[in-house]
Amino acid sequence: MDMRTPGVLRAITRATPAIAAVLPDPVKRLLSGKRAVVVDGNTLDPTLQFFLAGERALGLTGLVVDHDVARTRAMTHDSCVTLGGPSAEVGVQTLSLPGPAGPIGARHYRPNDRGATALLVYFHGGGFVFGDLDSVDAFCRRVCDGAGVHVLSVDYRLAPEHKAPAAVEDAEAAFRWAVEHAAELGADPDRVAVGGDSAGGALAAVVSQLARDGGGTAPCLQLLLYPITELNAQTRSRTLFADGFLLTRSDMDFFHRQYLDGSDLDPTDPRISPMLTEDLAGLPPAVVVTAGFDPLRDEGNNYAAALAAAGVPVDLREQRSMIHAFINLGGLGGGCDRSIGDIVSALKDHLQRS
Repeated sequence: MDMRTPGVLRAITRATPAIAAVLPDPVKRLLSGKRAVVVDGNTLDPTLQFFLAGERALGLTGLVVDHDVARTRAMTHDSCVTLGGPSAEVGVQTLSLPGPAGPIGARHYRPNDRGATALLVYFHGGGFVFGDLDSVDAFCRRVCDGAGVHVLSVDYRLAPEHKAPAAVEDAEAAFRWAVEHAAELGADPDRVAVGGDSAGGALAAVVSQLARDGGGTAPCLQLLLYPITELNAQTRSRTLFADGFLLTRSDMDFFHRQYLDGSDLDPTDPRISPMLTEDLAGLPPAVVVTAGFDPLRDEGNNYAAALAAAGVPVDLREQRSMIHAFINLGGLGGGCDRSIGDIVSALKDHLQRS
């Protein structure tokens, strides 16, 4: 039997959080067939070690399935929805925002019993190829409830159907709409932040730069979760974690081809690689979160350092035991749950002071 058929994968994925919750950490490591995984002085979270061993047993070596966009989207959607964690009870409304190429889907999360709090405009990850409103639903609900802020999750256009810079154009349009309509959503129009994970983190960084350069209202804060900051970066972490830690070098190459091949943009364009903009001064304060076992670790840390060197206030949160995409794995508990809690606390603290 092919263990990668949708039904089998769905059943195993649904069982994983319950199994992980009852197994002691030493047993998880024993079942993964290894002792603790230590790289650069960082120790991989035992729950994630167990999870990755299970992925390998199923023949899943990365995020991309058989170089097939449709299969990759279906599998990652199911995984994110199943492993995202509990759904906090907050107000939720589906919206349609005006975009440069047609309506942009969005989901507004409203905190319970709150006044006009800050608004976070959020862009999901997925290599610019997969991901949707459902894939970050549990995370957005937790941010909304835990930080007490409004969240506007944006369903921007994806590649390969829509090449670069379509995602950037949608993200910029969604942020401008949010600024103009924050009060209608019940949020404070003077405290509109941007955030995102992975590809979405790149979009949040680019939107911050475009807002500064365009002379419009800038975000009050940028939340960058393990962001892509330089598409063709040659970093140590991209070599160390090229295979075996969920996001692989092969995955990244696949995503980059889908996003850029056939577009008019070069990988060095700041709309693609925000690290390569000429000037980082004057950008909004940033909370930058990186994961110790992530190929994107070093470029996230480098971007945080470059922002700080340019005079931008930076709060760098290194989640040393985590892998890429850990915000989508809150249902596993353990370190993922704690790291997500740290992000929510940091965001709440910064937005209260903004």
